[in-house]
Amino acid sequence: MLVLWCPDWPAVAAVAAAGSVLTQPAAVFHANRVVACTAVARARNIRRGMRRREAESQCPDLAVFGVDEARDARFFENVASAVEELVVGLEVVRPGLLAVPVAGAAGYFGGEPQLAEKLVDQVAAAAGVECQVGVAEGLFAATLAARQGALVEPGRSAEFLAPLPVTELDQPDAERADLVGLLVRLGLRTLGAFAELGERDVAARFGRTGVLAHRLARGLSDRPPLRRSPPPELSLAESFDPVLARVDVAAFMAKKLGARFHAALADRGLACTRLGIYATTENGEQLGRVWRCAEPLTPQGVADRVRWQFEGWLKAAPGERPTAGVARLRLEPEETVEGRSLQLGLWRGSDPGAGPGEDEELAAERAGRAFVRVQGLLGPEGVVTPLLDGGRDPASRVRLIPWGDPREPVGPPDATWPARLPSPSPATVLEQPLPVQVIDAQGRPVGLTSRKRLTAPPHGLCVAGGPPRPITGWAGPWPATSGRRSTGPQQARLQLLLAAGENEAPEAVLVLCSGTENPVWTVEGSYD
Repeated sequence: MLVLWCPDWPAVAAVAAAGSVLTQPAAVFHANRVVACTAVARARNIRRGMRRREAESQCPDLAVFGVDEARDARFFENVASAVEELVVGLEVVRPGLLAVPVAGAAGYFGGEPQLAEKLVDQVAAAAGVECQVGVAEGLFAATLAARQGALVEPGRSAEFLAPLPVTELDQPDAERADLVGLLVRLGLRTLGAFAELGERDVAARFGRTGVLAHRLARGLSDRPPLRRSPPPELSLAESFDPVLARVDVAAFMAKKLGARFHAALADRGLACTRLGIYATTENGEQLGRVWRCAEPLTPQGVADRVRWQFEGWLKAAPGERPTAGVARLRLEPEETVEGRSLQLGLWRGSDPGAGPGEDEELAAERAGRAFVRVQGLLGPEGVVTPLLDGGRDPASRVRLIPWGDPREPVGPPDATWPARLPSPSPATVLEQPLPVQVIDAQGRPVGLTSRKRLTAPPHGLCVAGGPPRPITGWAGPWPATSGRRSTGPQQARLQLLLAAGENEAPEAVLVLCSGTENPVWTVEGSYD
């Protein structure tokens, strides 16, 4: 597969939409953090994840833009059209990235290097943007090859991927961020190290997400072969009178069509992973584009891609846009997977009378009415939702808020909290702390000094006067009271690693020590 990648596409599209030039530093922000920037901005020390205030202090003349997926898709249509003049069968993965089958086109142009050179020149001449091309087996490997401008020989994708950092698995699927973080903590820092694990072990430890990531790390396809072909009746066609000539009207129709299209597939236990969007204008012009999706499409995902494609068609430059409005639209499931690959919404189907394509907002409203009804039976505290709040200890950081009450944090969670327990937080926090005793190697109680230091290294932990359980490792202590003028007893927390015992697995716990002369120890939580 050949992948064509336009670097920094959100920033490039934003600059083009504003009528600016790429020689000016520009960045796209979301939640006041940089999500994309131009090469000129990077040369001025602008980086992804940087806060807006810091970015503007580094580069006072930085042009600031917001995230706009429709804008990105609309301007990428020029790139897709330029590529389509040379090759057929292209698939838009996302704005800024497209894939094409390489075999036929490479043979026509004399080889993969010649095809790559032709595409780069074609995109630069027709769309006025820079791009990079990569060739490898599978979309994941080809995407990483495009970032390096590499042409990987057949059968050597795994060898190409092996030295790359395992953090590459997090792109573009941010849902794998937790998995990637865990792999790094386990010492699997490269794709090759992860690929060496047995597939059965990966499935047992990391589940479906881990198995998919493991296939990618091994240079295999992210989707199993021999997919079932969608029958013709799964296509959805719609005629419009009057014709669709405005993007807002097309967006309204796309929402309804997306729900119907998704419902028809769901009724047969299928979900779409490649969506073909084909249109016929009033003057008989034929338009078409195929969108490849990393995950099975939801109704909103179908509607978004139809809306983006209409924006690309109807807002193209003069001479490139259709000469008339769209009179007929057809949605074609080019590729499908079994329905078990799709995670349905929480409230879908909770009401037997609800239709399979019911709008998610209506479903959420219906769920809210059910919550209020439960509150009428059990009281306001009968239905609560968790909120991560600011605080110093794990128990106080999570607040349960009655349904319907404002979800406003008392203190910002990311603020600097003196005497706050460092990460990671315990997976389980005990509602009632468990009294214990912590002893040293001589069996004497361990306490705190006036400076909140331990009187001796902890050696064992006793519960209810039972035999001590050996402590094989510990971290801390961390003061549990802020400021030097605290009026309460001296308190500090420790993380203890308990050795395996009879019928007991190794365990990590969080303990609190209160007082200096007669210390009181309690277990507050445990770690997975």
